[in-house]
Amino acid sequence: MHIERWIRGPIGMDADRRVTRAGCHTVLVTVPTVAAGTRLLDLLMLLEGDHRLQVLFTVPEATGSWQGTTEYVRDLGPVLVPWQQATQHHFDLVLAASYAELEQVHGRVLVVPHGASSLMSRRFSRSAGSSALPHTGLARETLTHRGRLIPSVVALTHDKELEALSRSCPEALPNALVVGDICFDRMMASQPIRDRYRQALGVCHGQHLITVSSTWSTESAFGQHPLLCEALLAQLPRSEYRVALVLHPSVWAVHGRWQIRTWLASCIRAGLLVVPPEQGWQAAMVASDWVIGDHGSTTQYAAALGTPVLLASYPQHSVRPGSIAAAVAALAPTLDIDKPVISQLDRAMEVCGIRSGTIAELITSRPAQSARLLRTAMYRLLNLAEPAHQAVAPPVASPCPIRL
Repeated sequence: MHIERWIRGPIGMDADRRVTRAGCHTVLVTVPTVAAGTRLLDLLMLLEGDHRLQVLFTVPEATGSWQGTTEYVRDLGPVLVPWQQATQHHFDLVLAASYAELEQVHGRVLVVPHGASSLMSRRFSRSAGSSALPHTGLARETLTHRGRLIPSVVALTHDKELEALSRSCPEALPNALVVGDICFDRMMASQPIRDRYRQALGVCHGQHLITVSSTWSTESAFGQHPLLCEALLAQLPRSEYRVALVLHPSVWAVHGRWQIRTWLASCIRAGLLVVPPEQGWQAAMVASDWVIGDHGSTTQYAAALGTPVLLASYPQHSVRPGSIAAAVAALAPTLDIDKPVISQLDRAMEVCGIRSGTIAELITSRPAQSARLLRTAMYRLLNLAEPAHQAVAPPVASPCPIRL
């Protein structure tokens, strides 16, 4: 069995011989997947500039087999602590966007959802399958381990999630905190610079941008219609329309970057704008004139922003009734692959105004407040006074489409 070499970093019994900044409070960021990592970066922006803190990253051992996760973390440039070493140290704060192996770490844990809502859009757990009982995602078996409640703070996006938690794991209610959705708040803050994102994508003045958004699984938009982008590029004149594609990071992890680029090579040559999994999907949603999606979180965020949405795939049997995905499906037109797309885009535009406010209200019950609430929660767990400057959710970074 391969045992990864432990690092000589700013933690451990003799760390005082190595560090330049002494006495720092330690923050551990657990990154089981790229999707979780991108969400946690939103939280880490709230800790920037604090010289009292030392932030370290780790990739849980069992989930480290997801391709690209360790490489993603390394590219960020942090101290990457081997998982076994991380589980032997006590941290002042642990940040997570997944419960994967979280019971093994030591420290006060704050957990945020890695997508829209703490409540799952899927009716059943991916691992359990359709033979299992339906559940919301705030299940006792994930929140606890051998009778111990894992998170010190369960960060929720909406008041309605408190109701679900009271039924599924009432002992977690004292640790629950409704903080809103920092990802959505950042996207809302990005809207004034929408033109900057469109320019970064190569969308010229007068052109329309259609983004295809796909979650992962065979029931997703890309899983059901792998030639959708090719069909759109063939139908829509490039002088008037640009087409972009946002794939869930797990699509890239399972199939590999080489394979995705190979599958899409002819489309990229024809002008398809492929957004990489690490960064850019939020900006693409803000920049888009339409989004053709599915039951994934990215499509839900687009609808909440007021972007007209069409559904290329919607596996009703797999989607939880009452979820945000179900609310989007109740309002968004279904794309007919066999009919001209332009008239269908017009139909989506007609219902856009009705949809956006409804979906936004389901995404968060603390709009524009997440940065303040999350920072306060993190510093409370750290037992440190908050910085004097105001906590804000900044605009997202500009997208950089993949080139061949």
